[in-house]
Amino acid sequence: MRKIKIITDSCSDMTAELMEKYDIDYAKMSFVRDGKEYDATLTWDLHSPAEYFGMIRNGEKLSTTQVPVSEFDRIFRKYIAEGYDIIYIGISLRQSGSVNTGLVVAKDLMKEFPEVKIGCINSLKGSIGIGMLAIYASKLAKAGKTFEEIMEAVEEQKYYVNQFMTVYSLESFRRTGRVENDEAYQANLMAVKPIMISDANGAQVPIKKIRGRAASLKEIVDLTVAAGANDAEQDDCVYLSQGDCEEEEIEELKKMIAEALPNKKLVIVPFGPIIGVSVGPDAVGLWSFGAKVTYKAGEAK
Repeated sequence: MRKIKIITDSCSDMTAELMEKYDIDYAKMSFVRDGKEYDATLTWDLHSPAEYFGMIRNGEKLSTTQVPVSEFDRIFRKYIAEGYDIIYIGISLRQSGSVNTGLVVAKDLMKEFPEVKIGCINSLKGSIGIGMLAIYASKLAKAGKTFEEIMEAVEEQKYYVNQFMTVYSLESFRRTGRVENDEAYQANLMAVKPIMISDANGAQVPIKKIRGRAASLKEIVDLTVAAGANDAEQDDCVYLSQGDCEEEEIEELKKMIAEALPNKKLVIVPFGPIIGVSVGPDAVGLWSFGAKVTYKAGEAK
């Protein structure tokens, strides 16, 4: 049986430590600044998270690209040459077309190398929610599961990744076109903070308005608990992504999480260069396995 390599993309917000620990690689997207493209690396080779979010705070208009054909060809060929079958777990198709591009490249390469299997999975998620599924897949690969077993398991488990995120405003989401069903948020938000989820179709959806920053942080913790994170068996961690928030605020949030989610370890990661452009500075999100996500934008809750 061929070895299996798990690959994700720049939207997974994995850290170098997590990628090394779970033997995961990623296909690079790009961010665009002043008309020039730069690799959106998760190792922060060009800027620190503070510098990057500082550019956004200062009004710089950054944009992003999906994974190009050439990058998929490069990374798939790399692991084909090393004797691997490949499973790529990418950002929700409601937010990027990268998975479809990966499928096209994979189809061509499997014709060229008929002994190779390449699977591409629409995670329905963004940020570390993608990374969680990659970690889950990596554990299955190390346990000796087959390519088909891993594909089937990830396709099932992606509906059990819960995201509860609060952003400073929806401006970045609106500008990048990655928020849906936001008619209720057209007015000036002022002190009202939206709570965002990834719905069952993979869309980023605001489901609540909470008045005040502190209350919104408590709300994402409470919602994570209500979604069954403490009892989820797929992972012993919950994941906190954050966009260069104040250290004191993160410390308070850590205490809140420790009290509310005593069965879980907390892993903190920065929003990466791609997701960071969409969510903006000071965004905070909690990701965990838990109850099945069934809510769809436009349907009654």
